[in-house]
Amino acid sequence: MADTDEHSQLVHEELPKEHEDPLIRILHGAIRNSVRLLAVLMALVIMWSVADVVHTIYERLTKEPLWLLDHNDLFDVFGAFMPVLIAIEIFINIRLYLGSNVIPIQLVLATALMAIARKVIVLDLTDTEALYVFAIAAAAVALGIAYWLVAKKS
Repeated sequence: MADTDEHSQLVHEELPKEHEDPLIRILHGAIRNSVRLLAVLMALVIMWSVADVVHTIYERLTKEPLWLLDHNDLFDVFGAFMPVLIAIEIFINIRLYLGSNVIPIQLVLATALMAIARKVIVLDLTDTEALYVFAIAAAAVALGIAYWLVAKKS
């Protein structure tokens, strides 16, 4: 019984199905259905993005010289891949939220880290001010520390 009490204290339900106020119950249901719609839309975005990656690779490989990717082509291909991976992480966040009614903090932080990593990968340092690079570095370090702390607590 102590484990159940401890678990219930650790789990914070954002949108409980049972609530004493009927209006709140209806609103929670509407929000849960909206999250389901977001999951469907995110799945469509992922499929569309995969098609974009295929198109980007095809375009780069069919330009002269054929079947060779230069340095800029690789950045374009990497730049096309990363949003798909981020979209998949967001979909997983939505799916976990639907399954548990709890925001998965560690996964949200991992998604943010992936978004920062994408920014770093496609960053053109010739056009970027030093302050912007330091800001990205600070965000990456802060997210990394937050992720580490949350993972350590788990």
